Amino acid sequence: MTVSRNTPRTRGTVRSGAIAAAIVLLPQLALAQTTPPAGSAPAVDSAVSARQAVAALRSDRPEDAVRLYTAALAAESLANDQRALMLIDRGVARARLGQSKAALDDFNRAIQLVPEGATAYNNRGTVLIELGATTEAVRDFDRAILLAPNYAAALSNRAAAHVRLNNLRAALADYSRAIGLLQNDSGAFAGRGRVHLAQNRPYAALRDFSRALSVSPRFGPALRARAEARLALERYKDAIDDLGRVLDIDHDNIEVLLLRGYAAVAAREIPTALADFERAVTLDPRSNAALEARGFAEAKDAKYDEALNDLSKAIELEPRSAQAYAYRGWVYKLTGRAELGQKDIERAMGLEPDRPEVIWARGELLEALGRPDEAIVELRRALEMKPMLREAAAALERNGASTIFASHELDDQGVGDWRIQVRGSQYFAINSQYPRLTVPLEMMGDGQPRLLDWTQRTEATQHIGILRFTAGSLDGASGPEAVEHAAVIDTKTRTVVTVELVKQGAREATWTWSETRLTVAGLDGGSEEYILVAPVEREVAQPRRSLDAPGPRYGGGNQVPAWAPWAQGSDTYVPPSRKTGSRSSGSSPPKPKTLFDLLFKN
Repeated sequence: MTVSRNTPRTRGTVRSGAIAAAIVLLPQLALAQTTPPAGSAPAVDSAVSARQAVAALRSDRPEDAVRLYTAALAAESLANDQRALMLIDRGVARARLGQSKAALDDFNRAIQLVPEGATAYNNRGTVLIELGATTEAVRDFDRAILLAPNYAAALSNRAAAHVRLNNLRAALADYSRAIGLLQNDSGAFAGRGRVHLAQNRPYAALRDFSRALSVSPRFGPALRARAEARLALERYKDAIDDLGRVLDIDHDNIEVLLLRGYAAVAAREIPTALADFERAVTLDPRSNAALEARGFAEAKDAKYDEALNDLSKAIELEPRSAQAYAYRGWVYKLTGRAELGQKDIERAMGLEPDRPEVIWARGELLEALGRPDEAIVELRRALEMKPMLREAAAALERNGASTIFASHELDDQGVGDWRIQVRGSQYFAINSQYPRLTVPLEMMGDGQPRLLDWTQRTEATQHIGILRFTAGSLDGASGPEAVEHAAVIDTKTRTVVTVELVKQGAREATWTWSETRLTVAGLDGGSEEYILVAPVEREVAQPRRSLDAPGPRYGGGNQVPAWAPWAQGSDTYVPPSRKTGSRSSGSSPPKPKTLFDLLFKN
């Protein structure tokens, strides 16, 4: 959240904590520039104290700021607007010190003195969120935005409050409005990315996290969140790189070490994973999570005795850990002791029957007990709940079963050889010409997608194709606006390069092509550049970087696109509205899962 004492359009960088939910204090205090009445000693003293308080707050010395503002407020000659500004600033200092109720008192008094001051409402809203009064906070942000419609900080803060209330569509709209006002707002980009990620739009999330990092390269929460998006896209090596950068900032963060270790497991880099888990155990020998992780990796490395030892220790430390029992049951299965494994799996099922790891381990045991049909049902269920659980996918393949069960296809919604499959609440495009390729159809709200067009580039980039589809709607200035997306597909490597918003309402994105690259000037704030080279390996190929700032390379994934009907050669072209296609974006986020969750947790 952003507690501010600045003009309504100003916005700062989130310092710490969860993305778009940390309190950020932004002192830009013009208050001290007051001229005391001639011959008034108390007023002179008050002005001096106020100037010193400004300096203290700017220097991140909130204790001194509170003391000095209190001294300045003792002057009885202060005008209401001056007193209100001082109260707001002291409230900011108190919020920094964790004195939430005292900060609320200052903001309340400021509002009584100057009811039309947007900043006091915004700041009071941030403190109310910290106190758990999120609905009341939204009302304060509403008031601040009514008084100052271009108040980017209040828009971002209201978006974060909507996230907590699970009003994800409203959150997306507010983040997008904030970004429209300040395109260098790393907190708003990161917050919107979280919304996308929570609503199964990893490509959109990846763009936003990279834009946030182009503004603030050492923004740890955005790095970690981008790693989650990359994991969702199976770009494990890129995710490991991002987590390594987080550890460069926060060296001994056990949770991030575990996240990176599990990412290494997913990338089949077991020695790397073991090194991270070993370090985590060294930092905290009584961490059952670290022991579970090390035990899991040791089993992957065929060090079964060490694995059983670690998992047994983890169970001693936390007897209600379903994951530890599930892992140990699986290790028993690997060592030919299925009867012991069955006891552990039964215990895990009693603790957390709906945990994907537990369901996977049960499938493994059913396989060992000669019940493959039941095993396949459980393995598919685990994989549908957690697509990152590669052990379940490997077990299904071992049993000669497909990894994904599609409930049905949408009739008359395809185009050419492309059809739409429904898998749970998500939609995928499939084509019999590319049997190992599934294209996620990222949606921006309710409704079903419809495929609009499939075109392929020619000559050097003929392996690049573009699949356009309807993608729901986003809230615009005058109501819902239809959205269209385009998936850029490398047919040679059977990978999806990106899914881009191409049309929202009457607005269309601009795609500029050359022989070796595609640049997309998007509708959602920012531009992306993709290199048009056939990748050698899925995890290596990736879009380049956000063009808006000099930050890190854009961590997309596979490689790069080219789009046919709208581009032949290197000219710039804006696609016709209905004839060829459209683009889209948008929507809202619940509380997203951590990388650890995506891999092997809830």
